[in-house]
Amino acid sequence: MSRLLFSHSYFYRFDPKQWKMQQPYPPLATIQAAAYLRDAGHYVALFDTNLRQHPGEVAAELTKQKPEYFIIYDDGFNYLTKMCLTNMREAACEMATEAKRQGCIVIINSSDASDRYEYYLSNGADYVIRGEGEETLKILIETLNGGGDVAKVDGVSFRNNGGTFSTAARSVLRDLDALPLPAWDLVDIDAYKKIWLSWHGYFSLNLATTRGCPFKCNWCAKPIYGNRYNSRSPEHVVREIEFLIKNYSPDHIWMCDDIFGLKPGWIQSFRDLVREKGLTFRYKIQSRVDLLLQEDTIDALAASGAETVWVGAESGSQKILDAMDKGTTTSQIGEAAKLLREKKIRVGFFLQFGYPGETREDIEKTIAMVLKLMPDEIGISVSYPLPGTKFYERVKDQLSAKQNWSDSDDLSMMYHGTFPPEFYKVLHRYVHNRYGIERGRNAIRLPLRRSSLRQMAAMVLHVPMAIMRGYKMENMYRSHAKGISL
Repeated sequence: MSRLLFSHSYFYRFDPKQWKMQQPYPPLATIQAAAYLRDAGHYVALFDTNLRQHPGEVAAELTKQKPEYFIIYDDGFNYLTKMCLTNMREAACEMATEAKRQGCIVIINSSDASDRYEYYLSNGADYVIRGEGEETLKILIETLNGGGDVAKVDGVSFRNNGGTFSTAARSVLRDLDALPLPAWDLVDIDAYKKIWLSWHGYFSLNLATTRGCPFKCNWCAKPIYGNRYNSRSPEHVVREIEFLIKNYSPDHIWMCDDIFGLKPGWIQSFRDLVREKGLTFRYKIQSRVDLLLQEDTIDALAASGAETVWVGAESGSQKILDAMDKGTTTSQIGEAAKLLREKKIRVGFFLQFGYPGETREDIEKTIAMVLKLMPDEIGISVSYPLPGTKFYERVKDQLSAKQNWSDSDDLSMMYHGTFPPEFYKVLHRYVHNRYGIERGRNAIRLPLRRSSLRQMAAMVLHVPMAIMRGYKMENMYRSHAKGISL
């Protein structure tokens, strides 16, 4: 048995946008890996960075736990880690360096490390696990403990004779039901619960029912779970939900899959089990508009407690959706939003501006789509080149020294878009202003409630900002048309 201290590199306080939202979730993949290694007979502990002040706090925990192995195992189910934010990369390396100073063997598994293992091996890591990590981590530690040859362990990169050696990739896990439930007992659940209740009046926890995504959107990286799709059984998922409700009493669950319920009949079986067990909870998912339109999927979601469905709308221009290899249509976006609304399910749109070839007309189509369909929430980004994607290969020669955002609200355009970087920052805020105005106008027609009063009050603030930013954007459009540098 070895002593293992698990951690991860996401600090909510280092991401002002996310910290302001006050919706923290425990590091699910991290505690899943900890449970897997505990079942293998190792002692495991957790240094959860989510709510910590700074990475230097790890020093005291290392001194206390005296682990042989310090394992930075990022939560691959959290989309924020896929962005490979530089604030978090620097925090990971600071913790790795401290662990090395205290005599630990340092192992790192993350999206960023899978893509940039050379960097991490130069900044404190002894071994980088590429891709899905539980099985590789178990075999790697067994090999090191037994004095075996690490070069025979699939899925690992490490220094060897002055160079870097990478073994063959490991196949992803297929039987997800064989995994133990995550080690929830390692998490200070009360700290998370306190934040949720004080800011939102309810408590939400995260849960994953699948791994991977079989679709081929050419801007979406899959460095951990790959371009495959493996699913837990509905029975296994419902057992975990029962466990969470019994032990931690969440009111709400975020199903943090890339795509929830892709397997035919899965959502319907899940609905039946939830009813059979008499479980009552609300949940949020991510899905695709084409999948939502299949059979009675939306009915089954509503019957099982789905409260919010986020979809990758991305653009109101079919030209841009096709360029992205999205595989969906603008008409499907509208139909899915309509049907979800009819079932009293909230709709969230992920929107993406700045994809190569996007014109003013394409941007205006996206804004028109948002104002026509009026989703309950919107998340706006600019296209972000992630290593390993076709999109990255297309624009990599345009990338400068800055190839990552510092935090999720950075929104820097890191390649040459149709318009200059400043334009997209103004556009981001302009769309939120226009959306806020439309929400206020809609609220006027509704019965007076606290929420509608807030939306009407916000509209008053959005109007002048929309005018100012609209004027600024118009000048940028004109300058661009004349070939004037902004």
